Amino acid sequence: MRIITGELKGRNFLAPVGNRTHPMSEKIRGAIFNALGDIEGLTLLDAFGGSGAISFEALSRGAASALAVDVTKEAHRAMQKNAESLKVGKSFKAVLANVSSWSANNPEMQFDLVVADSPYDNVSEIILNTLSIHVKPGGLYILSLPKSCEFAPEGFNLLSKKAYDQATVSFYRA
Repeated sequence: MRIITGELKGRNFLAPVGNRTHPMSEKIRGAIFNALGDIEGLTLLDAFGGSGAISFEALSRGAASALAVDVTKEAHRAMQKNAESLKVGKSFKAVLANVSSWSANNPEMQFDLVVADSPYDNVSEIILNTLSIHVKPGGLYILSLPKSCEFAPEGFNLLSKKAYDQATVSFYRA
């Protein structure tokens, strides 16, 4: 895997070992960040962090900070190794936790961008709705879900929705 553009453009990073995560394709990552445009100085919550690809791409493009949460030790280990090799330690934090538990323990934390790319075999609308509390007023909630999943967070306005191979990516404004 590699960073698409920005300060870290072309740098490679590792995906977690095992089959409990599904790395977001470069095509989808690129589409998300192209749609976002300038994210200089924004904060990001990367729920279901996996390799940290979303976080690292955001930091490469000027985001102020990124917090990635994942429940698997393999993903957490990969994110930490990637952060070290990419030298983004001060602006990146990897948290080993169930995203629902993390949310319950940190209800006051809000971000400009919240990206949720949950495991496609275990999409929980309850967790996706819970994560919406972490979007700052006026912020964006970006969901990557399997095409078969029809979900819209409560109290958000749909800005755009686009289908890709196995996924549908939706942008919602708080």
